[in-house]
Amino acid sequence: MPQPPASGPTDLVVFGGTGDLAMRKLLPSLHLLDRDGRLDPGTRVVAVSRDGLTAADLRDKAAAAIRGHHEVNDPDVLRRFLDRLAHVTVDVGGDPRGWNDLADALTPGRDRVFHLAVPPMLSGAICRGLRDAGLAVPGSRVVLEKPLGRDLASAREVNAEVAEVFPEADTYRIDHYLGKETVQNLLVLRFANVILEPLWNSRWIDHVQITAAESVGVGGRRGYYDTSGAMRDMVQNHLLQLLCLTAMEPPSSYDRDSVRDEKLKVLQALTPLTGDRVHEDTVRGQYGPGSVGGEEVVGYLDEAGGPATGDTETFVALRAEVANWRWAGVPFYLRTGKRMEQARSEIVVRFREVPHTIFPGADGLPGPGHLVIRLQPDEGIHLTMTAKEPGPGAPRLRPVPLKLSFADTFDTRSPEAYERLLADVLAGDPTLFVRRDEVEAAWRWVDPVIAAWTDHHTSPEIYPAGSAGPAGAHRLIGRNGRTWYEQEQTR
Repeated sequence: MPQPPASGPTDLVVFGGTGDLAMRKLLPSLHLLDRDGRLDPGTRVVAVSRDGLTAADLRDKAAAAIRGHHEVNDPDVLRRFLDRLAHVTVDVGGDPRGWNDLADALTPGRDRVFHLAVPPMLSGAICRGLRDAGLAVPGSRVVLEKPLGRDLASAREVNAEVAEVFPEADTYRIDHYLGKETVQNLLVLRFANVILEPLWNSRWIDHVQITAAESVGVGGRRGYYDTSGAMRDMVQNHLLQLLCLTAMEPPSSYDRDSVRDEKLKVLQALTPLTGDRVHEDTVRGQYGPGSVGGEEVVGYLDEAGGPATGDTETFVALRAEVANWRWAGVPFYLRTGKRMEQARSEIVVRFREVPHTIFPGADGLPGPGHLVIRLQPDEGIHLTMTAKEPGPGAPRLRPVPLKLSFADTFDTRSPEAYERLLADVLAGDPTLFVRRDEVEAAWRWVDPVIAAWTDHHTSPEIYPAGSAGPAGAHRLIGRNGRTWYEQEQTR
């Protein structure tokens, strides 16, 4: 069934509008929204950059990016979308005439969204420029991309600069993982199915694994990665957000603050990783040369772009604990890495073993069940249980999956994360965006880990590209007889 437009006519201004993020994600997602009737006919997209492009140049570049992202079946829809695009040249902190040109490109009285697809250190200058040019009118919204700072102090600085112009209610911090269909289904799975709630606690759950693995390397982003690393790039935002959604208490309602209030409580309940615990409960890794998908690839230090450093982690595994009544004693194992053997993102909830088996003579023993929430690829939910194989004689027990594949179950295209999040921005719904206090609470937990690595000169452990990561990650989870989920599947 067609959905109505996400909002009325809006001027969406994208700073960094000709850059990599705009071309890879933002413009293709907006085209898909337009194709599905989710953009008001009056909505316009104004790309802001220093490139000095004409409108025709921008449209040619956008058309190529869109066709490279997804199939274009209706040229008329693409033409309609491209007609929405305009380009304005603004040199932030430079020639002030660019701000006047931007003012001329906007429609008085129309809703305004300013999407800052730029490095965070430019956020303050852009917001001040919008204010001084009289463009940040009441009700305007600003969208911030990660990374929001590189530690608590810089995150506070960025937040404070933005808050001088835009109130918190109009500030949208994107974490694109929160726009994934499976992540949203995690909330539905937990809070719309009474069968799981009695089991969702330390009495019945042994541990939780959260994995975000990539088979690609850093490529030309090594210059950025040398100042970031996997801890800042992935753990501080994506993985901690997934942990929050898994561990949070039921919110009173699904609205702009109730969900985020409960996520904040989880971040505040995380047991600090300091001192010896950093050495015991974290693992850093960096990929070396290896083979991915049958192709020989170079190691991190030989990737193009930026100066070489041996201290940057491309892999992190850690053990976290949520110190509250629901989760006391349940470890959360977080893991992310580049150049892994396969690309996948998933949450694995492992239940405890049965307290007593009545099948002592069975071929195979009843094992603990798993709930696997797969974010990508093959989005879906799998519940692994023990079942009896057909046949006479003593029972033969084996684990079997009950599978929900979104692609097979729902006769509709699953929207991409940025589609959902951009539609929510246009509609003025911040529920799936990260609040300022969440960002700062996450940095407050992450900063001591990074500081301890630095103080103790903890070098990353080298792992071959195309592998399951450094051996230290297996020792980390194996201390208590546990294994990573994919290891169990291959035993």
